[in-house]
Amino acid sequence: MRSTNTQTNSRFRGLLWTLHRWIGIVLFVLIAPIAFSGALLVFHDELDAVLNSQRYAVSGNATLAPSAYLASAATALDDTLRPASVRYPEHPGAPVTVQARGPRVEGSPPRLLIVYLDPPTARVLEVVDYRSSLFGFLHRFHENLAVPDWSGRAIVGWVGVGLFVLALSGILLWWPRNVAFVRGLRWDRRPAVTTNLHFVIGFWISLPLAFVALTGIYLAFPPQARSLMSSVAPMNPPPARDFSAPLQKTAIDPDRAAEIARDAAPGANLVALFLPTAGRGEGAQPTWRAQLASAAGDLTTIVINDRSAEARRQAAPQTGDSAAQWIRWLHEGSNSGPVWRLVVLFTGLAPPVLGVTGIIMWLRGRRNRSIAASTSAGALQAAE
Repeated sequence: MRSTNTQTNSRFRGLLWTLHRWIGIVLFVLIAPIAFSGALLVFHDELDAVLNSQRYAVSGNATLAPSAYLASAATALDDTLRPASVRYPEHPGAPVTVQARGPRVEGSPPRLLIVYLDPPTARVLEVVDYRSSLFGFLHRFHENLAVPDWSGRAIVGWVGVGLFVLALSGILLWWPRNVAFVRGLRWDRRPAVTTNLHFVIGFWISLPLAFVALTGIYLAFPPQARSLMSSVAPMNPPPARDFSAPLQKTAIDPDRAAEIARDAAPGANLVALFLPTAGRGEGAQPTWRAQLASAAGDLTTIVINDRSAEARRQAAPQTGDSAAQWIRWLHEGSNSGPVWRLVVLFTGLAPPVLGVTGIIMWLRGRRNRSIAASTSAGALQAAE
């Protein structure tokens, strides 16, 4: 009976090893860059400040009204672009940003520019075409391989499935046989450095990597993920995505909209103000959207009718909405503390290393088997 169990375990391990090896080899060319881009995005703001210090050359805190920032940004734009939103700094030392959009062109997304402004003076620091910037490309690549019209998002999702299988199968393959568990943690399990590196890194990163891959799968398939989440927890209807250009003329100005929003959320600070567009409105009524943050950091969205100046609070997130937001935060490493950010960073850096060491292990095994076969054939010929 024990012999039968041993043979069954050996067959299962052999099947698992084959699955692990070929998923890793076939998907390596996608797993490595997707994971590495995710690692860079964990520290997007910090890296951007180092690489583009001119955008962060601020001289103080934000003290001006939204109209001042919007007017200054407009002077740096051509006639085809109009400011669509203004966002205040999340922390001292950061710039005010104004996002500007152009008209939607058939077959392509609207042009998107970000204007960086000095908070106390509204001086233009830099104008950036977001989609052409380094981090804009990294975001698009990590999300949909920068080919959204060719099922890029779904491809990323299925790569995430492969990474999830690799992480879980790697734990089982690492597990020491016929020895104590702690002996599996030693460095010198094999003679080759690359093999030991693969074992050690693979063990310590496997569970976080499986979790990040699983959250990535959730984010890669929005309709299916929303259907799954709403089946176990209530969710608000999804907001309509609107890429329309901002209206040229509005009934109320940005400062009045900000004032109405502050009155609707006493004690909260304005975080962002989104201008009305031709495509955003309740029926035919264009609306402003203002995001405000309380002293505790809780966000509130106020919707303001541009014609009547009536304000209402957007529906508070339900349990499913909050859970979905946390899934995104945990995947990105944002709003989750410095320790988890570092963990997510390593889950992005580990797959390229594991892929390279795994391929080296596979090639070494092929070479050793070839040498063994040649030696065996030579010995057989000598015996004859």
